[in-house]
Amino acid sequence: MGLLSAFRRSSHERAGFTLYGAAVATARSTYFYTDLAVRDSVEGRLDLIHLHAALMVRRLRRDADKRGPALAQAVFDAMFADMDVNLREMGVSDMVVGKRVRGLWEAFHGRAIAYEAALDAADPAAMATALARNVWREDEAGHAAQRLAHIAFAQAAHLQSQGFAELLAGHASFLMPESTPDAA
Repeated sequence: MGLLSAFRRSSHERAGFTLYGAAVATARSTYFYTDLAVRDSVEGRLDLIHLHAALMVRRLRRDADKRGPALAQAVFDAMFADMDVNLREMGVSDMVVGKRVRGLWEAFHGRAIAYEAALDAADPAAMATALARNVWREDEAGHAAQRLAHIAFAQAAHLQSQGFAELLAGHASFLMPESTPDAA
């Protein structure tokens, strides 16, 4: 492995950024902040980005195509490259960025495990509990957490219905939350 290999780009890098961008665009839907009362703050937005990115990563990792895990890694890498840039733009010093990114990674990892376990068990109540804890910090989540759990299950099914070739080309669609059945 030569020195230049450290600078080589992943063949999935562009698609990873595009797929991550689709997750971010969905997480920015005003529905979450108005109808579900997710805090419209850096933390609230990050919680929704984590949810949608976790759904995308899960979809890709589980694909029968052997390139699925590499594309999932590209989405993950895009997310944390974006977070690094955003922290710097917010004025976090270079000396602290690494520590903050590691904290974000740990938060994402814990959430992704909880969301995946709920999806694997087909347990909307477990998903609602995880979402209440992570998105609302259990403050008055109630029915909103159940609604977001329903949306998460619908998103997971919708992502699963998309062909891997389209995802590999960077083409993904998420359901707009207000259009998911029973979202209201």
